[in-house]
Amino acid sequence: MIDAGTVRRIVRVADLSPDDVVIEVGPGLGSLTLALLPSAAHVVAVEIDPVLARQLPITVADRDAADRLTVVNADAMKITLDDLCGHVPTALVANLPYNVAVPVVLHLLEVLPSLRKGLVMVQSEVADRLAAGPGSKVYGVPSVKAAWYADVRRAGPVGRTVFWPVPNVDSGLVSLVRRDPPETTASREEVFAVVDAAFAQRRKTLRAALSSWAGSPADAERALRAAGVDPSARGEQLDIHAFARIAELKP
Repeated sequence: MIDAGTVRRIVRVADLSPDDVVIEVGPGLGSLTLALLPSAAHVVAVEIDPVLARQLPITVADRDAADRLTVVNADAMKITLDDLCGHVPTALVANLPYNVAVPVVLHLLEVLPSLRKGLVMVQSEVADRLAAGPGSKVYGVPSVKAAWYADVRRAGPVGRTVFWPVPNVDSGLVSLVRRDPPETTASREEVFAVVDAAFAQRRKTLRAALSSWAGSPADAERALRAAGVDPSARGEQLDIHAFARIAELKP
C-alpha cells in the first residue's frame, strides 16, 4: 500500500482508543503499522514471512514507538492468544491477503474473544460477501458465520491505485463490531454445520439441502417446521438466528 491518505483513512475509520491493543495481520513493510502505533496502546503484528518479520522492528526503531510493537512470526490461521506474548488484542486492523481473508477473520474472531471491533481491507467482492444480509445474491457462508460473532458492514471502497504493483481488483473496507452470538442451546460448531449444509447446494430447498444433516428429507422438514422455517425456503433467506434454531432441533 503506497497511498498515505488511504493509510490515514484506515486508522481513522478503525476508531481506535488510546487503550486499544491492535492485532495487525500481514504488516509487510509496515506502512499501516507505522500509522497504527501513535493511535493505540500496543500493536501486535503477525507476519508469516520471516524476512519481513525481522525487518519490521528495524523500520519502527527510530519512531519512538518500538516499545509498543510486538512482531509475531507466525501463520495468522494458526495463532491463539498464547502466541501473542501476553498481549490481549481488543481491535483487529489489517490489509488482508485476498485468498485467506475470510478464514483469517473467522479464525481470529473465534480464538480471540477479547476482540471488540475490527476494520479489515479485503477484495471488494469479499467485502460484499462478508457484509451481505439475508436475501442478497452474495449472501452465503462467510456472511452467516461472520454474523455469529459481530455486526458486519461495508465501511467504504478502496481503489486499486493505492497499491504497488497495481492489482487487477478493487478493495473494500469492512467494519466488525463484536456482539453476543444468538441465544441457543446448540454449539457454534453445530450451528455452523447447518450453515455449511444449507449452502453446499444453495439451489436446493432447505428440506433437500439439510436431508443428510437431519437423516432424511422428512426429518429435515420436521426440524425446519419446528424452528419456524418454511421447508421450501433456501439458505440465503435465513439469518444466523434461524440457523441457530434449526441446529437445536437435529433429530
